[in-house]
Formats: sequence, C-alpha cells, structure tokens
Amino acid sequence: MILDEILDETKRTVGYCRLRLPLPDLAKQAAASPAPRSLGKALRSAAGMACIAEFKRRSPSKGFIQRDADVAVVLPVYQAAGATAASVLTDTPFFGGSLDDLRRARAVSQLPLLRKDFIIDPYQVAEARAAGADAVLLIVAALHDQDLRELIAEVHRWGMEALVETHDQGEVERAVAVGARIVGVNHRDLRTFEMNMDLAVDMRPLIPADRLVVAESGIRNADDVRRLRAAGIDAILVGETLMAAPDPATALRELLGT
Repeated sequence: MILDEILDETKRTVGYCRLRLPLPDLAKQAAASPAPRSLGKALRSAAGMACIAEFKRRSPSKGFIQRDADVAVVLPVYQAAGATAASVLTDTPFFGGSLDDLRRARAVSQLPLLRKDFIIDPYQVAEARAAGADAVLLIVAALHDQDLRELIAEVHRWGMEALVETHDQGEVERAVAVGARIVGVNHRDLRTFEMNMDLAVDMRPLIPADRLVVAESGIRNADDVRRLRAAGIDAILVGETLMAAPDPATALRELLGT
C-alpha cells in the first residue's frame, strides 16, 4: 500500500536527518523561532467557512499539478484572496515539497502555517517549529494511539497545534479519545485513494461540538462548501483545486463565496 511505502521512506529520511543535524542542535533552532500563531483561533474567527489553502506540487494519485510552483508566489495570493491559514507539503519523494518551502512560506505570509507531512517522530515536530510552522498534521492511520498521544503532547510542548487527520469512523473515535482539538476528515482514503465526499458530513455528529472539524480533499466548488457548512463543518483544506486553477485567487473567492 502506498501509505506503508511512504512511512518506510519517512523513517529512512528521519534517520538521515538525525545524523546530519542532531536533535539538540535542531531544538536550539526551534526554540529561537518566533512564537507560533494559533491555527485554532484563526479557524474559529473566520466570518464564514474557514479555509486552509494548500501549497503542493504533486500527489501520488495525480502526479504533478504544478511542477515549478513557487511557494513565495502562491502564498501571498492565498492570503490576499481570503485564506484563513495555509498548508505546505514538505514531503519530497511523493509530493515534491521540502522544509525550505515552509521556510519561504513563513517569510512571505502572516497566515498560520501547517506543516503537512507524514509525522511519525518528535524530531519532525522540532523540524516543523524550526522551519516556522505553527501547526503540524498527524495522521491517525499512520500512528498507534500511544504514539499519537505522545506526538500531540510534543506539538503542544512547542506551542503549536495538531490537525489530527482521520479517514473513517474508527479513526474519528480514536482522534476524539486522544483529545484532538482539531479533527480533520479526509474524503480520500490514503490506502486506496478512493473518495467518499459524504464522509465529513457523516462523521460530524461523532465529534464533540467543542472540537474544530476540517473537511479535506475533493472540495471543488461553492456547492460543496455550502453543504459542508450546513452540516457544521468549521473549515476546509483545499489544495489541488487551487493549485490547478489558472487563477487561484478567483478560485478561492468562488469557493468561499466572497
């Protein structure tokens, strides 16, 4: 399965990075970073549907969307068009991103930044903070409950927040049980890449009202957004629709109805 392949590659990459830059040295860089912005507060304060606009060049299922996309060009466009926050893919082998994209995003944008990657080790949390991330993605399908709890605690130790991503009812229940405050529901199954555009709507009643819920993947138009909003979804995470659009600013405004 592609998820297993990605996780194996991630483990190798983290091992290499630890040798190149030991954790104590990385932690010093992370501690010197400016204080993180609150993703949760930003999502809650949005006037309508909050949007985490994503920068990514490619995906395993679709291949390249924009091979030469420049985060320093895209992020200001997202911000000006009304994005509430931004997500930056930092996985290199499968998504064509890097931590340098995250650093460059931080330099050009005031939005809260989410490091989107396959986070399996506290080292990667420190990496995210050192590169300017305000939040990180944690994927329930990739983690045992104890690892998930420990990573959430590590995220909070650095003053950041976690978007805890789920793909089915069992994962939603696990995310809620470990105390996730921001729960993502991904319409795309990471193991099969099949889409279920009803999933976030169906899962919303299982998530306590005091948690933020973010619908991810496959969101194409304003009708999709209205349906999600009516079901009590707090935010959307949109990447491919914006990255593939000839005019991302117009695409984002049309999604949000602004």
